[in-house]
Amino acid sequence: MSLDAIQSILSSAVVLGSLYAIMAAGLALTWTTLGIFNFAHGALMMIGAYFAWQIGADAGFGLGVAAGMAIGVAALVGLGVVFERLVIRPFLGSRQVVLITVITTLAAMIFIQNSALLTWGPRMKQMPPVLPQGISVMGISFSAAELLIVIAAPVTLIALWLFLTRTRLGTAVRAVAQNPEAAALMGLNVSRLYSLAFAVSAGLAGFSGILLGSMRFITPTMGVEPLIKALVVVIFGGLGSLGGTIGAAYIIGFLEATSIYFIGLYWTPALLFLVIIVVLVIRPQGLFGKE
Repeated sequence: MSLDAIQSILSSAVVLGSLYAIMAAGLALTWTTLGIFNFAHGALMMIGAYFAWQIGADAGFGLGVAAGMAIGVAALVGLGVVFERLVIRPFLGSRQVVLITVITTLAAMIFIQNSALLTWGPRMKQMPPVLPQGISVMGISFSAAELLIVIAAPVTLIALWLFLTRTRLGTAVRAVAQNPEAAALMGLNVSRLYSLAFAVSAGLAGFSGILLGSMRFITPTMGVEPLIKALVVVIFGGLGSLGGTIGAAYIIGFLEATSIYFIGLYWTPALLFLVIIVVLVIRPQGLFGKE
């Protein structure tokens, strides 16, 4: 294998792993806190990208990329609160809450996708460039969008870790995730903490969607494939393990970049699912999950 090939695989692995880590971190947060999978996570990513385009692009309001990203993430945080109250909270007391929320989040995904189609139309949108040009690091070239993803991922994940471990609100969210009944007995407002967790998760979804939109065209269905990848990462890393999810994201990114180079884009999804099946047969709790 040539040096250029190794550099190409490593650069793709880092970019994909960084993007998957942000995507899956928000999905893992809702699972660890509420015990549900949010199948509208990809649709929230898509809406974040559209908001950023509407605010920042010259064809929209033309306020610039930075303003588009900031307002887009803030809008998704607010949308996450509304989403939790309308789609999740009415069913939290049900015995079949997991099954019901699968249906409601899938319905919400379809509603959000069609709303985006009606609002912005079927034509693809493109974010303006974040930086004028890319950069080369140790001989590995990154485009401006890729460089932003590589830098933003560790900053975002460290900020999330500090929030969950060094703040009172973050500690309260972790307490609710471990035992909501005990947390309620200790005086914590469980409902508000659920809303907070969903707000953070939606903000991460919106941010990852904006980063993805800076690399690809924005369409109403752009969140479907990333949702599948995020689910793969969360299951591969281990349900309930945020750190395992982040580690799994970079492993999946490396496997995907390597398989794309050697066997092509068509067979890569099949290989990834085969790897996950093997891992779950050996470790049903996931690669980094606990018994």
